[in-house]
Amino acid sequence: MFIEGEYSSLFLSVTLKSRLVMYRKIMVFVFYFLFIIGDIAAQNINKIEPLFWWTGMKNPELQLMVYGDHISEYHPIISDPHVCLKNYVTVESPNYQILYLDLSKAQPGFFDITFVKGKKKIVYSYELKERKANTSDIQGYDSSDVLYLIMPDRFANGDPSNDHVPMSAEYVVDRSKPGARHGGDLKGIEDHLDYFVDLGVTAIWLNPVLENDAKGGSYHGYFSTDMYHVDRRLGTNEDYLRLIDKAHKKGLRVVMDMIFNHIGGNHPWVLDVPSKDWFNESPSKRGNHAKAIFYDTYASTYDSDVMKYAGFGFDVNQANPHIAKYLIQNSIWWIEYARIDAIRQDTYPYADFDMMREWNIQVMNEYPQFNIVGEIWTNYTIGTAWWQKDCKLNFGKSTELKSVMDFTLMDIASGIFNDKSASEGQLNKIYDHLCYDFVYPDIKNVLRFLDNHDTDRFLRSEPTDLDGYKQGAAFLLTIPGTPQLYYGHEWLMYGTKNRPGGDGNIRLDVPGGWADDSQNWFIREGRSSLQNEAWDYLQTLLKWRKGNKIISEGKMKHFMPQSGVYVYERYLDNRSVMVFINGSNKEVELPLARYAESLRGRTKGKDVLTKRVITFTENLELTPKEVLVIDMN
Repeated sequence: MFIEGEYSSLFLSVTLKSRLVMYRKIMVFVFYFLFIIGDIAAQNINKIEPLFWWTGMKNPELQLMVYGDHISEYHPIISDPHVCLKNYVTVESPNYQILYLDLSKAQPGFFDITFVKGKKKIVYSYELKERKANTSDIQGYDSSDVLYLIMPDRFANGDPSNDHVPMSAEYVVDRSKPGARHGGDLKGIEDHLDYFVDLGVTAIWLNPVLENDAKGGSYHGYFSTDMYHVDRRLGTNEDYLRLIDKAHKKGLRVVMDMIFNHIGGNHPWVLDVPSKDWFNESPSKRGNHAKAIFYDTYASTYDSDVMKYAGFGFDVNQANPHIAKYLIQNSIWWIEYARIDAIRQDTYPYADFDMMREWNIQVMNEYPQFNIVGEIWTNYTIGTAWWQKDCKLNFGKSTELKSVMDFTLMDIASGIFNDKSASEGQLNKIYDHLCYDFVYPDIKNVLRFLDNHDTDRFLRSEPTDLDGYKQGAAFLLTIPGTPQLYYGHEWLMYGTKNRPGGDGNIRLDVPGGWADDSQNWFIREGRSSLQNEAWDYLQTLLKWRKGNKIISEGKMKHFMPQSGVYVYERYLDNRSVMVFINGSNKEVELPLARYAESLRGRTKGKDVLTKRVITFTENLELTPKEVLVIDMN
């Protein structure tokens, strides 16, 4: 017993010592492992933008924006003989590094970027793709097109599974709240591509689809927090590519909405500001929206400085060369990656003039047939025209901006066409407006519209008849320029911003876009008889306009309104179309002798809208608020 017990005690003592040694070794290993893991985590590269790039671009320079904890302390090395590191830049925040590469000799594939700090190394493998065939030949929209503007969150919910996804900022999905997210997405738009074709439009413009991880949900998309990823509540990058590819196969072009002027509060640049000059600040802490300062010979420096700050989101300083390069590359990346056909640029005049000019030059250098339209929201035609490329009113540097938006026309159209109080109407205002078309260097590339996502609907209230609707649609689709329709116009959507709900009142859900909707406006059976009449009318005009070179390329001649009737001719070679719009609320017997130069001896024509033959005698009888679009051929 004693010997046995002594042996047992000795064995126990040895065992405990062995275990203690082993425990100490384990603890040392654990602490070492945790230290290494922690060190690696501290040295991790969060991301590099652009996500990838291509060989064979006309501009061989590539900027890489590197995001990582204290990455500025590391020295970048590229050993690939075909990729040259020209320069790298650090900023005030230690968590950024900006590389500039020369890819003139680069080949498709991956190359390593090694970030070195003493004995520490971080290796990042970056991909260069082979450029797609014929990408540089992308054809932007032109005056033969009709754009259809869509707010994705409000159009159709094709994938309910992405309604609620984890985001950094809190948001709600509630269709009863005008300012909340409603669940519309890219799949919902994809599901209705045949609808657009059937209606007769030729291009779809989507309000911004990129990530908007902002408080409240930012359903409209105008506060980007990631410029390289589609918002997950709308879909994925792959979903966006599939939508565009299917649209192209159906003959539809796609316009991407972009915002250079400002970003959202959860953007990495806001959460960790790279440097003090990354954002603009207004001397008055608010914007003055004085867009006339560019051509105002009396403009003060103070007002000009304030104008740089729009007052939307976090105002980005595009004069910073690193930001300028980043934004230019981002546009080129989306064109090359997704094969979009055009870009609509939000709040255009607020961004840095020289940077925006260079952006247009570089984009058009890579894609000569591309199109860019700027949101130029001014009160006067001359102010809008000033922004179009090669405008003679601009005695300085040309903006290089191909297309501009005619907000002035929009401002007057609804009131004029829907006015029933004036015995002779107000079409003289339309006539006067078009008289100033001469100031545009390229009238075909002026985007014309009756409403959009920022304005009251063309129909302010629920219509009881289609008089104003028909006149507005016929006018828009027959005048020079490129027409744009706002989703819902074909269904007589109406509304104004000046009541509770604000913008939400003009950004309504489409009945039938959600599975539990009691109505479905996408089909005839789900619409009222008045809606179907409006839809048929618009479809007739759109189908007739498609491929009609008289309208898209022809010249225009118009006559001063007489007896409330506005008459104009669109003509090309020996072919012509005449439009008669009776703006008055009474029947008019219009003498035709005045229009002999456009009638050209013709005695009859066919009304495009009703298919009835119109005989030209001494006078033409027009019913109150009637519109005729007469094919004279």
